[in-house]
Amino acid sequence: MGGCVFCGIVAGDVPAFRVADTPEGVAFLDTRPVFKGHLLVVPRAHLVTLADLPAGELPGYFGLVQRLAVAVEAGLGAGGTFVAMNNKVSQSVPHLHTHVVPRTKGDGLRGFFWPRTRYADDTEAGAYAERVAAALA
Repeated sequence: MGGCVFCGIVAGDVPAFRVADTPEGVAFLDTRPVFKGHLLVVPRAHLVTLADLPAGELPGYFGLVQRLAVAVEAGLGAGGTFVAMNNKVSQSVPHLHTHVVPRTKGDGLRGFFWPRTRYADDTEAGAYAERVAAALA
């Protein structure tokens, strides 16, 4: 879909630190992560909300989200994950996406007020993406 940054990432036209690229979807680092290693998982097709995802694609898409949640814990040594999705309200990019955020006890995340951080540089971002991708196997 023209103008959709996530469609551009799926197509390979927009650079991103990819963690997974499967028929079910693409996962990449959020450029403004809540915590380092925060992923966005998107379906390959341009869909805006969860209601737009065909029922037959739910198992594959959420299977990928589940595998990535496990990989974030294993690859980053996280104590757990926060998995979330906005539909329309607070959806900064109108393309269905699921957040997979690494969590640790005492990390300061409270409710829905998400502090944001930045990667020091592309090298650090790439290292986080590689660690999660390696644990995805």
